[in-house]
Amino acid sequence: MRQFRNPRGFTLIELIVVVAIVSTLMAVALDRLLYYEERAEQAMMNADLEAIKMGLRIRTAELMASGHGERIPALEKENPMRWMERPPAGYAGDYVAPPRHGSWYFAANTHELIYVPKNSAYLQGGAGPDRELHFRPALEMDGTSIAGVTIVPVTRFEWF
Repeated sequence: MRQFRNPRGFTLIELIVVVAIVSTLMAVALDRLLYYEERAEQAMMNADLEAIKMGLRIRTAELMASGHGERIPALEKENPMRWMERPPAGYAGDYVAPPRHGSWYFAANTHELIYVPKNSAYLQGGAGPDRELHFRPALEMDGTSIAGVTIVPVTRFEWF
């Protein structure tokens, strides 16, 4: 009669296969996590832009209602964050170098709002090594009269 040995653990091949499978799953999960993190950053930046536009629209309406419509063109040169009830959480004030990633800045010399992305794997365009996104206030015209003020991109970019 033969004696059989009881297996007491994994063989080396079984262990290598399990480690390879777990490593592959972790790599896929990490890639998806970084993708969704960047998507969230893009959504937050777009929400900030909409809030800034709303602040400019409200300020424009206030000027028109109070009979000071001649002051509206000056909004193109001002920091649009002034007209928000509360600046975005990532607003860092005047532009400084090196910039902090994931932050908004205002460059007084060019009258531009600058967003410096934290994640930019899916960003095409932007300015400089930090892939900064530049925006500026611009008048909206209705024929020959001013219809309002909005925010327009200065640097070309495509995010996703």
